[in-house]
Amino acid sequence: MAEDSHNGRPAGPPDVRLAGLTKRYGELVAVDDVELEIGQGEFFTLLGPSGSGKTTTLRLIAGFDLPDAGRVELGGRDVTDEPPNDRDVNTVFQDYALFPHMSVRDNVEYGLRVRKVAKEQRRRRAEEALATVRLEGYGERKPAQLSGGQRQRVALARAIVNRPRVLLLDEPLGALDLKLRQEMQMELKRIQGEVGITFLYVTHDQEEALTMSDRLAVFNQGRVEQVGAPADVYEHPANDFIAGFVGVSNLVESNGRRFTVRPEKLRIVDESDPASPGYEALAGRVREVIYLGPVTRYVVELDEGGELVAVKQNLETSSQDALDARGRRVRLEWRHEYTSTID
Repeated sequence: MAEDSHNGRPAGPPDVRLAGLTKRYGELVAVDDVELEIGQGEFFTLLGPSGSGKTTTLRLIAGFDLPDAGRVELGGRDVTDEPPNDRDVNTVFQDYALFPHMSVRDNVEYGLRVRKVAKEQRRRRAEEALATVRLEGYGERKPAQLSGGQRQRVALARAIVNRPRVLLLDEPLGALDLKLRQEMQMELKRIQGEVGITFLYVTHDQEEALTMSDRLAVFNQGRVEQVGAPADVYEHPANDFIAGFVGVSNLVESNGRRFTVRPEKLRIVDESDPASPGYEALAGRVREVIYLGPVTRYVVELDEGGELVAVKQNLETSSQDALDARGRRVRLEWRHEYTSTID
């Protein structure tokens, strides 16, 4: 039997397939003819700004909304017209949606109780799920006795205890502070690897998407602009929107070409230094210097018009050294393979 190259599982239909998926609200086309395939065991992210259609797409997969056109398939089965409880998915929301009057264990067991799973099996599976999210010993507590990060872990345990084919996560870390959010990003990735469930994650946070995803789809105005591995999307954005939205990028128009190059790919050298073989280059003057601790951001006004942003690690540079570069004549250099042509 053939195996899926991504995770070593037996090859089969994708866990999620969207075919021509469309959803309108009056004149607004919220989801516009979306085509996607998400393989078994992938951590797949729908990334885009507010109003781009990513959450509506998630709701269509969950069955909370019905499409105006197109199909939703789960594991090769058409579920487009099926209600949420007949779909092999669970959803984790930003607001946790825990029952405040129930204990942590009862919250986690709730879905199993609805399915009439025997009490002993419910208890065992709930304890396993709590162990997976590193909340052993918390079963008797109430949600109000937990921190935000712990409540999010309980919501995750409740979602994975039913062992769904696909776990849908709608900006689940949005309510957490930055440090805890970064910790939970790594935890989610670990948990997904352990349980092997396909995670379909919605976020507007580019760093989150790049950190966690096996692949991602970038949404804009209801359409999918690009699908690929994080490095591919970051290094080779398909258009202006992706270049500007996924990280920071420079749009360069020079010698009849139009292309993007990321700030960290630019080398800043003194204008009088010899040219580096194999590098493209533009000359200019440093207009602004922003010292950020580990790195410094330089804004360079180009002689031929426009400006580029370059980022340089402060390996042996003090804040004063960096700030002294303001007003200096420089040459920005980069390798051709670090550019992405924009049509």
